[in-house]
Amino acid sequence: MSSTVYQFKPYNVGRFVIWTAYALLMLIAPLAFTSSFAMTMLCQIGIAIIACLSYNMLLGQGGMLSFGHAVYSGLGAFVAVHALNRIAGDWSGLPVSLVPLVGGVAGMFFAVLLGYVSTKKSGTIFAMITLGVGELVWNMSLMFPDFFGGEGGISTNRVVGQPVMGITFGPQIQVYYLIAVYTWICTAAMFAFTRTPLGRMLNAVRDNPERVEFIGYSTRHVRFLAFIAAGFFAGISGGLHALNFESVTAEVVGAHRSGAYLLFTFLGGATFFFGPIIGAVLMVFGMVMFSKLTEAWLLYLGVVFLFMVMVAPGGIASLIMMNLRVASFGRFRRIAASYFALAGTALAALAGVAVMVEMAYHLQLNEALGPQMTFAGIELNTHGVDAWFGAVFLTLTGVALFEIARRQYVREWGAIQEDIEAEIRRREHL
Repeated sequence: MSSTVYQFKPYNVGRFVIWTAYALLMLIAPLAFTSSFAMTMLCQIGIAIIACLSYNMLLGQGGMLSFGHAVYSGLGAFVAVHALNRIAGDWSGLPVSLVPLVGGVAGMFFAVLLGYVSTKKSGTIFAMITLGVGELVWNMSLMFPDFFGGEGGISTNRVVGQPVMGITFGPQIQVYYLIAVYTWICTAAMFAFTRTPLGRMLNAVRDNPERVEFIGYSTRHVRFLAFIAAGFFAGISGGLHALNFESVTAEVVGAHRSGAYLLFTFLGGATFFFGPIIGAVLMVFGMVMFSKLTEAWLLYLGVVFLFMVMVAPGGIASLIMMNLRVASFGRFRRIAASYFALAGTALAALAGVAVMVEMAYHLQLNEALGPQMTFAGIELNTHGVDAWFGAVFLTLTGVALFEIARRQYVREWGAIQEDIEAEIRRREHL
């Protein structure tokens, strides 16, 4: 006679609220930002979220530093663009809305093919193998113009096949909502992956591969399966890229794209699931918007990256979680003034550096236009001593005040952490 044991598991209301808010945010975003430029930004953010989250399956969850992740999103984009061109003829029964899945299957196929070699090793050797694979595929893109289209790439038309419920994907708003649906589903699927036994084992392989081998699991098989899953989602992002831009060039498999995935996933926070989402938003703003404001945007990006590596190696997500912990104990108000002081002094120092950088760029690249230039609405004379002196003075003053504010912040942060630990001990005693 067997007895049945019932166990009550309460619903995770917070998680339900977060995922609902995530869906509502994507639903109402085009209603708040109606311009064509904003719509383009939103579409690219959705695509970048899937790509960065898929990359974080390797870096954040598995500890696999890859320099060639763009290979799988890029090859998925090329297969998807060929599928779009075939829909008008032989594949007329394939809905356009399923083209991103074609890219996902292609990304998974190439992940199986190339990942079998890449995941034989781990650590630095794995990183070097992925770098070599990335360079190999990028060079092949110029050697096989029938598939890659040569330097001009391959163009397509997404308004093909039979409309479904009147949806032709001609208007950009229809493409956006398709991207939003794929983004939400892929985000949920990748989050669910972290809760599976394979996802947990992947974390164990990252943290202690020797113990994983000792208990009977193959670390290489775990890495290989995770690599395949990451390739599938990367291929979906590539398929959405082909659908959104109606053109795919060799740039999508280049080292620049792979480096962008790495850099912005790290900036967002690879140790937290939502960190790559923050990084994807930053990537689109940096590559689309900030690049139009200044020619030196890569220099600024490098400075920010170095600063984050030294100050917050856990990325922006780690800073958010640290301060959420402080706020949950009601101590955030004590340190808010220090944050304002840090922000103000840092902005002053960055403004001085930016003025010097922009004037130097003007002297090197736009000297023919004369010494006068405009930066942030201010007229500057690049040949004038006062402009350079003012920029240097602003930078040094900002740095000095930032150091004073930083020391005060460190003292207050330490005191707050001591109070929190004391409160935790008090609650445990009660």
